[in-house]
Amino acid sequence: MSRSIDVEIIELRGMKVPELVERYEVLWGKSPRCRRHAHLWRRCAWKLLERRHGGLSGKAKAVLDGLINEIELPDPSRTVVEKPLRVKSGELAPGTVLTRKWRGRDIRLTVRDDGTFEHGGEVYTSLSAAARTITGSRWNGRLFFGVTKRKRTT
Repeated sequence: MSRSIDVEIIELRGMKVPELVERYEVLWGKSPRCRRHAHLWRRCAWKLLERRHGGLSGKAKAVLDGLINEIELPDPSRTVVEKPLRVKSGELAPGTVLTRKWRGRDIRLTVRDDGTFEHGGEVYTSLSAAARTITGSRWNGRLFFGVTKRKRTT
């Protein structure tokens, strides 16, 4: 890195959040979704470096686009709850059926009387255990099945 880019990055790190937001808008052409100091100065520094030294090659961008297209993210709007959710705060009522789409399949999970969960004839002690079996990776079961919503930090 040349000395001038070093100085610019040091200056970014010393800016207050309102100044960083303004700089972000100039560099990126839009308002930031996140207004945390660390996030803003890093994104601004990255954009400065990209402009100075060039971004990713066309081949690298094509590979990334291909990988991004292969990712299947869950759609929380496709979760359907057929019965009232709560008996006590945080508990699901027995008989509640949680339905959601996952990789083209309809997933139906039933809350049993003993507080366990049933899907496809298998019984799970938690929503997370059921989500892990269904997806093959670790999930917060309440988020996967749409029982709670992810909190945004903006």
